[in-house]
Amino acid sequence: MNTTRTLIAATLATTGFAAHAADLKAGEWDIGIGGIVNAYYTHTRCSGSQTVGGVALASKALGCGGTDGRTVIGNGLLPNALTTTAKTRQDGIDIGATLMIGAAVASGDAISNNNNVDVRQGFFTFGNADMGTVKLGRDYGLFGKTAILGDMTLIGAGAPVSATQRNRVTLGHIGSGYTYLGTYGQLAYSLPTSGGFRATVALMSPVDAGTLVGRNSPQLQALATVEFGGGKAWLGAKSQKFEGPANTGFTMNGVELGASVTAGALGLSANLQTGKGLGVLTDGDSGNRKQTNLLLQATWQATAKTKLGLNWGESKLKDGVASDLRSNTNLTAGLYYGLTKSVTLVGEVSRTTSKPVSGSDAKMSGVALGGIVFF
Repeated sequence: MNTTRTLIAATLATTGFAAHAADLKAGEWDIGIGGIVNAYYTHTRCSGSQTVGGVALASKALGCGGTDGRTVIGNGLLPNALTTTAKTRQDGIDIGATLMIGAAVASGDAISNNNNVDVRQGFFTFGNADMGTVKLGRDYGLFGKTAILGDMTLIGAGAPVSATQRNRVTLGHIGSGYTYLGTYGQLAYSLPTSGGFRATVALMSPVDAGTLVGRNSPQLQALATVEFGGGKAWLGAKSQKFEGPANTGFTMNGVELGASVTAGALGLSANLQTGKGLGVLTDGDSGNRKQTNLLLQATWQATAKTKLGLNWGESKLKDGVASDLRSNTNLTAGLYYGLTKSVTLVGEVSRTTSKPVSGSDAKMSGVALGGIVFF
């Protein structure tokens, strides 16, 4: 599977438009070149308590980049990216390769991003309709993949967290609705597609979380999807053992369940993740705490070119001391206008709240205006 083109197709499905990569022939190889470029003017304003610990997205430290308010012109949830693909068929085997190189728009100075390269994908695949497909290399994870691809803010900004948008991207609903799907070195196997059923299992290169390390065994992820008239449903899972000093290690375990349906102009979706050690932004970053992530979304295709959307997400942790993070929530309303089949203009307003285990909340108001082009 070409994950980047799948991502582009799924992203553009939120606006109803399509993009076309350049396809070339080089001997027995078909070469495809495509990409994404986007930029958003974002402004955040932070208020409320600044004593919320952990990854509190609405705090001044993260949401407003250390100030009461921050203006950034940078990427939304997607980076700028150039993707090259190659595919051929040899001896009855379909072979493919993908390399994606990305870059960020904004930085804290006028020099840093001149050499800041974001390489998320570099993998090859082989297989056919009978044997299924094997993938080797670096690619996005499976857990959380369907949630983020279906998030309307994928082509916008969602929570325009300034601390991440400067030098990288905004967060959409990462940390406030789902944990980031991540990019991993991996060995994955996808079963042959049967009707509307697809399933993939993967061994991921284990990752570290602070002083905790993934040392002796790989991370395991799996995702199954079934499509039906007007929608689809999915089930995912992931697990990894983290080792740490003084018996601080633990095993991360998570399950994910979601569904989306379309009825005429109306689109509805829901995604639930639950487990231990999932992390707010990434695997294990909140330690051995139980966590629930929930994302709810409704969109309306108002006209052939205009889509309206509203989504709400929450990432909630159990246990912890008074100042520890209890939850991040984000509510985003968006308007997505297809100027052409390749260019989408976006306007979003959002409200992010970070709650501690006890005490007052931190709040961040955000606005994002800009656009994205797929080619």
